[in-house]
Amino acid sequence: MQLTLWTYEGPPHVGAMRVATAMKGVHFVIHAPQGDTYADLLFTMIERNSARPPVTYTTFQARDLGGDTANLFKTAARDAYERFKPDILLVGASCTAELLQDDPGGLASALDLPVLVVPLELPAYQKKENWGAAETFYRLVRACARPKATPTDKHPDEAKRSSSCNILGPTALGFRHRDDVTEIRKLIESLGVKVNCVAPLGATRDDLARLSEADFNVVLYPEVAETAARWLQRTFGQPMLRMPPIGVGATRQFIEELARLANITPNAIRAAENCRLPWYSQSVDSNYLTGKRVFVFGDATHAIAAARICHRELGFSVVGLGTYSREFAREVRDVAAEFGLEALITDDYLEVETAIQELHPELVLGSQMERHIAKRFGIASAVISAPMHVQDFPARYSPQMGFEGANVLFDSWVHPLMMGLEEHLLTMFRDDFEFNDASTPSHLGHASPTSKPAPRKNEESHAGTQSPLAWEADAENELKKIPFFVRGKARRNTERYAAERGVATVTRETLYDAKAYYAR
Repeated sequence: MQLTLWTYEGPPHVGAMRVATAMKGVHFVIHAPQGDTYADLLFTMIERNSARPPVTYTTFQARDLGGDTANLFKTAARDAYERFKPDILLVGASCTAELLQDDPGGLASALDLPVLVVPLELPAYQKKENWGAAETFYRLVRACARPKATPTDKHPDEAKRSSSCNILGPTALGFRHRDDVTEIRKLIESLGVKVNCVAPLGATRDDLARLSEADFNVVLYPEVAETAARWLQRTFGQPMLRMPPIGVGATRQFIEELARLANITPNAIRAAENCRLPWYSQSVDSNYLTGKRVFVFGDATHAIAAARICHRELGFSVVGLGTYSREFAREVRDVAAEFGLEALITDDYLEVETAIQELHPELVLGSQMERHIAKRFGIASAVISAPMHVQDFPARYSPQMGFEGANVLFDSWVHPLMMGLEEHLLTMFRDDFEFNDASTPSHLGHASPTSKPAPRKNEESHAGTQSPLAWEADAENELKKIPFFVRGKARRNTERYAAERGVATVTRETLYDAKAYYAR
């Protein structure tokens, strides 16, 4: 195990907690020492949940290791059931308690509690958080899902009934999962498809039991739901729609594939769109950012989507792509190959930092770790993936998926570059003797209108020495209408033009003649 200051994923029992906290009527009993009891911090401080996570710890201490730690677990499990009366009791061990080999699943079964007990084997020294969430959801689905009931009397309108689907993957502490579900559910229902169940977020044991009633499954987050969706496909014959609708193009493809599975006509694609990103990409303003160098790193789902949006929809140049999701390394490598890149597959943030230093991107899209790295290097950045901090759980509605999600991405990715472009120009021309004249004060307000800027290096300042040519007032006013970053060149060209023709005083006509001369 590598010691590090930062980590992209927690141990697998954190993934199990994310699933348990997302659902209703589920309680998770963890065999863990006192130092592993940090669930409250994750869900109430970072995600700002109003309720405490449904987690009970054995919290054994060092002095307990010489005694019967198995009995501590049985007591904790029994007390948790008596207190919370859950519909499902998850049992497992943290990374430290795993070394004790007390077998929480066997111990809980021996208690013969009147509740469904789902044991979890979470190998903390081989697997990590997303795998733990996927394994937990898979175990819950296997334990709860029931075959579709066969109707005794078929209704005459049965053939005309609307198709239905399950939305799988959203969890607690997921990156914008709650808003994504709201957006995609609204999109699916606008196409006339019924949402049978959303899981694990907000789901109950009864909801999991009727998963088989849907015609197909929509996998929003493969890191969490793909394992369970493949089991449902094998067991109940439910097709799987595995196309996260992140970005305009992916959302349109998502709608077309959903329409195919639901056997409907996707005539609502344009009607459902209310998106500014395509408009921007076709505008003149987008030319300022065309070819901007972008480095992308995060979980596989969001990193792949971000790279394709940057390349196909914003005209950026993807110079780096990587993920910490080793389970999806092959998929990320295939996408990186589309851009002629070698994918960076690592969970070491220092390797990511080195890659950013070497590639010199102008925008970094990643987790909060990449945001910290970019901030130190003075690079524009935006968070697109977990792990994230409290500021990435905004109070406002802020999805990443669907057409409204594309608007959010447009704001989050384009605005840092636009502000960076403005600051770059201000910095580049801050010493220009033409920049801070009285008619064009800086919006930054650092200098008063009467203050005089410092002379530009290696160039004679018009504030410090007298120009060899006189300028009429009208010519000076006309010169000030020229953008500040080319005004100095316009002055020099005009004076050179006048000097070569023996003109002693520059007039408006002289300025126009010089402009026409050098424009040829």
